[in-house]
Amino acid sequence: MASIQGSQIKKVVVACEAGMGSSVLLTSQLKKRLGGYGISVGHSPVNQIPDDADVVLCHQGLSSRARDQAGDTPVLAFNAYLGDPVFDRLEEAVKNDDTVEG
Repeated sequence: MASIQGSQIKKVVVACEAGMGSSVLLTSQLKKRLGGYGISVGHSPVNQIPDDADVVLCHQGLSSRARDQAGDTPVLAFNAYLGDPVFDRLEEAVKNDDTVEG
């Protein structure tokens, strides 16, 4: 399982199937939540995760594919695009410099 300290996170990528709809909405919301910590948030197709991503977020159904693409980058899977606890855990880890594992 890959890990990173919250203070080292500079780029979060939301990996998705098509790059439209729910993942774009999630990306926009995470930009607001994490932007104050100096973190950029973008989205990418799951098969094109950028090498400079520090953390990848994806729907549970895509997590195996995302982990195959992400290499040593932590992949956090979620079930709901809105209000999933993983988003709160990520923000808390950044805020408190905790370890993010995924």
